[in-house]
Amino acid sequence: MAENSSEHKIFEMMQQGGMVPTHGRTAAMHIGENDLPFVDAGDGTHLQVLQIDLAQGLWVVRTKFDPGLTIPKHFHTGPVFAITLEGSWYYQEYPEVVNTKGSYLFEPAGSVHTLTVPADQEGQTDVWFAIYGANVNIDKDGNVISVIEAGGVLDAYRSLCAAYGHPKPKTIVFGE
Repeated sequence: MAENSSEHKIFEMMQQGGMVPTHGRTAAMHIGENDLPFVDAGDGTHLQVLQIDLAQGLWVVRTKFDPGLTIPKHFHTGPVFAITLEGSWYYQEYPEVVNTKGSYLFEPAGSVHTLTVPADQEGQTDVWFAIYGANVNIDKDGNVISVIEAGGVLDAYRSLCAAYGHPKPKTIVFGE
């Protein structure tokens, strides 16, 4: 911990038997399941952007994938955390590892994969992701074809929300 950090000061107070301050702290932020719309991205994905932190390059999203969808091969410049809420999906590069309801997946920065949803699956696959850094889409030869990052995700989500009649989504945003 940094010497002058507020966390360090609170820790020192606790060690000395002092009280931890309960005022002047930032309140928790809540988003209910229906507080933000899912928007159709037009490619078989339906996106709900929960939180964006532009300074950290963090984007927290809930994505519903249609059966049979394959996302272009890509890698992330930072780590990714995922929890599958419904359905199933896997990476073409290791099809024996199938994410199903309740699965947790950690992707280290730089891992290359092609997300695929089984075509014979009933209903959508629903996954919560926390993604740091950029999503770099690549072609079969490894050439970069597009880059998606937190600011672009926020802009695209806001535009899609407006197009679907939700002009001001309540996404938690830091760094604007």
